[in-house]
Amino acid sequence: MLRLRSASFPFVDAADRGERAPFPSPRSPAARKEMPSLANPPSLRPPPPPPRPGLSAPLDNVGRWRRTIGLVLTRPRSLPSILAVGKEITETVEIASAEASNGSVSGKKNVMMSTVGNSTNILWHECPVGKLERQNLLKQKGCVIWITGLSGSGKSTLACALSRELYSRGYLTYVLDGDNLRHGLNRDLGFKAEDRAENIRRVGELAKLFADAGVICIASLISPYRRDRDGCRALLPDSTFIEVFMNVPLEVCEARDPKGLYKLARAGKIKGFTGIDDPYEPPLDCEIIIEAKAGACPSPPAMAEQVISYLNKNGFLQA
Repeated sequence: MLRLRSASFPFVDAADRGERAPFPSPRSPAARKEMPSLANPPSLRPPPPPPRPGLSAPLDNVGRWRRTIGLVLTRPRSLPSILAVGKEITETVEIASAEASNGSVSGKKNVMMSTVGNSTNILWHECPVGKLERQNLLKQKGCVIWITGLSGSGKSTLACALSRELYSRGYLTYVLDGDNLRHGLNRDLGFKAEDRAENIRRVGELAKLFADAGVICIASLISPYRRDRDGCRALLPDSTFIEVFMNVPLEVCEARDPKGLYKLARAGKIKGFTGIDDPYEPPLDCEIIIEAKAGACPSPPAMAEQVISYLNKNGFLQA
């Protein structure tokens, strides 16, 4: 017989009042002991497996049949101390995999754990879809076209004209513009020598990923220091880094001054401005040079066509 007690506990049975109930309360220990589990009757429950050495699978009260299944990492010695940024060391680490079916160790394999800069105990994971598959899908070869030159030399103009022309011919490109990247990825960097170096390093690593994706990546940056540009070249396989030098004289760039920066630099309001009080180191062995002919700078379509001719000749526009 049921009776209302309160709004919080509306139903109370006889067992809760201490009376003799015609049948055990479903919440009483006796009832729970007598009521069999319909989901897993005692006759169908498997016997508990014997403990096996080497498995981190102790039985507990929460789940009697639960095991810890996954990778057991053993490292015989600690990794060496952190190295300088850019250097990589590797160490062979033994991995034992436990089978989910019976918890037995199925086999061991050696993997190479790395320390790169300040990152320790990292492992490079390969994907079954690689660069060649992506290039076949896009019907082009991934590369980095690195456009360098003074401010006002026409780097961004060439980058946009080249991207537009390749797009019209059915090729996938992406432009990494120096100013655009400083709005986000490199917003924490200034224009000191060390910040400029880090700026170029980050863009080089990003451009490398685009090229690995099979994309024709067009990077447009002043990148004044030869050492930094050579460091980006070293990130990519041979011939996939195409350096384009905008060989436009300083007086022409200053006469253009599209952003008004040369005027500010001459007035001393901008310090460390490339070409005024900070050096620009021209490439020594670049793939393409864009320069004035008969005293006239080439048009954007003409500059783009010069780069596209190089890409065609060297097989970048075929898978």
